[in-house]
Amino acid sequence: MPRQPARASSGRYVSRLTGGTLAVIMAGGRGERLKALTEHRCKPATPFGGKFRIVDFVLSNCVNSGIRQISILTQYKAQSLIQHVQRGWSYLRGEFGEFIEVIPAQQQVGPHWYRGTADAVYQNLELILSHRPKHVLVLAGDHIYKMDYGPMIAYHVEKGADITVGVVEVPRDQSRHFGVLTATEWNRVTAFDEKPAEPATLPGRPDSILASMGIYVFNTKLLERLLLEDAADPKSAHDFGKDILPKGIGKLQVFAYPFQDVKTRAQSYWRDVGTIDAYYDANLELVHVRPELNIYDEEWPIWTYQEHQPPAKFILDEDSRRGIAVNSMVSGGCIISGALVRESLLFSNVRVEERTLIERSVILPRVTIGAGCTVRHAILDEGCVVPDDMHIGVDAAEDARRFHVTEKGVVLVTADMLRRLQTPAP
Repeated sequence: MPRQPARASSGRYVSRLTGGTLAVIMAGGRGERLKALTEHRCKPATPFGGKFRIVDFVLSNCVNSGIRQISILTQYKAQSLIQHVQRGWSYLRGEFGEFIEVIPAQQQVGPHWYRGTADAVYQNLELILSHRPKHVLVLAGDHIYKMDYGPMIAYHVEKGADITVGVVEVPRDQSRHFGVLTATEWNRVTAFDEKPAEPATLPGRPDSILASMGIYVFNTKLLERLLLEDAADPKSAHDFGKDILPKGIGKLQVFAYPFQDVKTRAQSYWRDVGTIDAYYDANLELVHVRPELNIYDEEWPIWTYQEHQPPAKFILDEDSRRGIAVNSMVSGGCIISGALVRESLLFSNVRVEERTLIERSVILPRVTIGAGCTVRHAILDEGCVVPDDMHIGVDAAEDARRFHVTEKGVVLVTADMLRRLQTPAP
């Protein structure tokens, strides 16, 4: 692993850098690996952690870092994301030059939609330049982590870097999901390979690779030049990972910024929740006694929009009809009526009826679960209505016939799947 950068300069210096930075959040991906979870929403708009959306983490990182000029680029199934940002992130003050703007794909420079991450930024280049930022911070909008971007931008300046890439260590067998870097001891990037089958591993650690977080710092003038050159290249895929970075490594100063704790050098929490299994695991980690991701951290709050809800309620106190939640997180508006919830995460407005058991499951907003049900090792999508006496996560063959089951045995249930079960065959 490359060296951890020294903590960059004074707070005032860092705040000047973040104040002159425009963040561009890439929120236009299809999220196809999340299967039916992204059938009606884009991945950044997917609920996470009991009351948040995935995009809230990168937006909170920006605001908490002092970056108050933010553009969100959308493309696929963006309505719920746009609505969420309008409701929960409209408090920045335009008269102070602060904004969070959602920019849908508009075919700004031709008859095509975004062809890649670099093309998405290129198509909005005039808008980006109109804000006159000194640096542009390009961010993926679909990862879960807490990060102060200020030290990374300061490191970029102090190194005299042309491009700085945020990096984390991940297991080698996950290389097909990431851009993989090779870097010197001093963090100079010497190679970049997008989603390789046979990746370069860390020195002396054949089971680990250095992966891009999808976070890039650019000097604005250089970014403009690189995007114009890329747009004119008919052989390019117009992607930062596939084209911009590999081409730049030989002739530009490209540095890696390890996402580590400055004091301990331990890797900080970062999750790519791009698969159903990863999404399930990251949510259920939060119910542990001391989860690695602390969403109760008052010094780095995760901001969001949530409807005003009454407190969660647990009712009935009889044998086999007792409202209980054990080692679980239960959001506002939930009513647990004579049911047992164990090691699970319930979003807002969930109703669970008597004699029902929920174990190690993630229940998204506005789900109703009838009486006498069992729900184990499952994700229930928003708006599901589970009829009385239905058992999920009990019979693997029956689950596979009715719902989507992952390689690890997580059962994904959506409202559409349940409606199809209740519709008589013609």
